Amino acid sequence: MKIEKFEDIIAWQKTRELVKEIYRITKNEEFSKDYSLKDQIQRASVSIMSNIAEGYERGTKEELIQFLYIARGSCGEVRSQLYIAYDLNYISLQEFQKLQKLAIEVSRLIYHFIEYLKGARIRGQKFRKPKVKSFREEIEELLKTYTTSETPETIETSETPETNQINENNDGTKQL
Repeated sequence: MKIEKFEDIIAWQKTRELVKEIYRITKNEEFSKDYSLKDQIQRASVSIMSNIAEGYERGTKEELIQFLYIARGSCGEVRSQLYIAYDLNYISLQEFQKLQKLAIEVSRLIYHFIEYLKGARIRGQKFRKPKVKSFREEIEELLKTYTTSETPETIETSETPETNQINENNDGTKQL
């Protein structure tokens, strides 16, 4: 599978599911009153998603790997906070297990992506050479520009054909 944008990264897609679930459970009446934990677990889950996206958009393999490590750390933070939420009876055992499983899956996906990138011979978007247009492509582009712009019939000019004629004087000088 070719990755053309960060939304194509499976770890990012799974993290999106995790973020939705985290926001859902933090709406629970008891959980929502614990502003500190609610805010922290929401920010940590969003951090996973954001770091995957930012690392990809940075354009180098090295930076992507660095941001993936940060995302993985945030994933561990979410898992730890889920234990707190469970211990304080903010979430049920079933919710805890479901979210832990999803968070572990995200962490594994990130880990495997990092390992793949370490061995890959890619350098990143920043190092891609821009596509050079052929002479034919450049001409076709120019023709499109001229055919979609004003045509000679629609261009108004103050000059008449008579004023554009060059007259030669008797002394050899030229005059418009």
